[in-house]
Amino acid sequence: MAAATLVAALTVLPLLVALPGALSEGPARAVEYLFRPRIGNLLANTGMLMAVTVPASVVLGTAAAWLVERTALPGAAWWRTLLLAPLAVPSFVSAYAWVTVAPGLTGFAGAALVTTLAYYPFVFLPVAALLRALDPGDEEAARSLGLSPAAAVARTVLPRLRPALSGGALLVALHLLAEYGVLEMMRFQTFTTAIMQQYAVGFSDTSGSLLASVLVGLCLLALLLELIARGRRRVARLGPGTQRQAMPHALGAWTVPGLLFLGALVAGALVVPVASVARWLAAPGGWAGVFDGDLLATVLGTVTLAVLGAVAATAAALPGAWLLNRHHSGLPLVLERVTFVASSLPGIVIGLALVTLAVGWARPLYQTVGLTVLAYAILFIPRAMVSLRAGLAAAPPELSEVARSLGARGSGTLVRVVLPLMAPSVLTGLVLVALAVGTELTATLLLAPTGTETLALSFWREASQLDYAAAAPYAAAMIALSAPLTLLLRRQILEEK
Repeated sequence: MAAATLVAALTVLPLLVALPGALSEGPARAVEYLFRPRIGNLLANTGMLMAVTVPASVVLGTAAAWLVERTALPGAAWWRTLLLAPLAVPSFVSAYAWVTVAPGLTGFAGAALVTTLAYYPFVFLPVAALLRALDPGDEEAARSLGLSPAAAVARTVLPRLRPALSGGALLVALHLLAEYGVLEMMRFQTFTTAIMQQYAVGFSDTSGSLLASVLVGLCLLALLLELIARGRRRVARLGPGTQRQAMPHALGAWTVPGLLFLGALVAGALVVPVASVARWLAAPGGWAGVFDGDLLATVLGTVTLAVLGAVAATAAALPGAWLLNRHHSGLPLVLERVTFVASSLPGIVIGLALVTLAVGWARPLYQTVGLTVLAYAILFIPRAMVSLRAGLAAAPPELSEVARSLGARGSGTLVRVVLPLMAPSVLTGLVLVALAVGTELTATLLLAPTGTETLALSFWREASQLDYAAAAPYAAAMIALSAPLTLLLRRQILEEK
């Protein structure tokens, strides 16, 4: 409880610094500002984007996972890899690719398309892993009682997918609330882009804080909806079950449409970005950047920050996930929800808040790697939390009770019983956070020590100047670094049993 409380307090600190500025000019000024037509337009844009991208990501991710894991789809192993591969392509690199391929694809349509293609793996990954882990005995029993295949799935499988579906949808929603790179490239205004403009151009702390307060409200709404959607149905069971995969459903006449659907999904999410980066890499001035000595130093800096950020975020998420798994309501639930709130804010808000705290109260931390890693932990705890929560949900609590009855206490039970069972989920959380840290933009720009360069910052600097050939080596390096991590995620799906 103490560790979870400390983590929740650390994640709240930036909010306590950033949000009070919203009332610095008085409540009347705040109300007047928030009821301006522009705020209504930003709210409508953000709401429309979430209303399209979140359901689309859930539908695409779930349908793809079902085709790969529960049907006799030709080449399922290859499709599993290709469907996860978009995780290796940063979302703003996908936007860069689509903008260069179809310059007219901007605004709401472009933003919805790119974010959906970039975010559906957040749903596909947990759903596919859980489909492989579920015992097919319940579904087969339902079929033996006379239910049709569709009815048996609806009664026995879909309810047990709720933790994976709701967790994936929450990640998509939180990423949308904090997304900047894609929306800026697509020239689609939301609260995040507006906050960046206030801080970077006008540097209006009051206006930026007011906009950030609306984002916090939207985050709280997303957390409430996820809590309702998740429910309390138990996923874990005692015993190993049948230790076999479910019999694949024959697709029959749906084989070709299924293959076309997956082919179109992979083409939009993977082929277009990779082909575009390759095209610009081959352009004059593109390939030469690969042999630039600065690129190697930038890669090393990115890897270092990614590893440190992944370890910090996963370690910080573990106490809250463990506590909530054992106590599903009350204070544990509040502590877990609190850790999600700050992640809905753009990195620049978290970065500025931590700069303010460091300069005012802990100056030795300013311009240090430790402060940068703290920002990563605050921003990306949800990625680790969702993965850890899914792993704990599949670890029967009765085993911990047996361990305690045999004399194991506290951390001993966690280390000897729970962590081995949830090791795949821990590794998945580490990988997901590392992927996010390697492509973070705004917080890194503010907090990284002077002289520190990352691939994301270097790419954004060149792409914002429309020098796509110069940006290509950095985009290619990000994809090359992310590809092994994506393959590791695929392996975790195969091992999740």
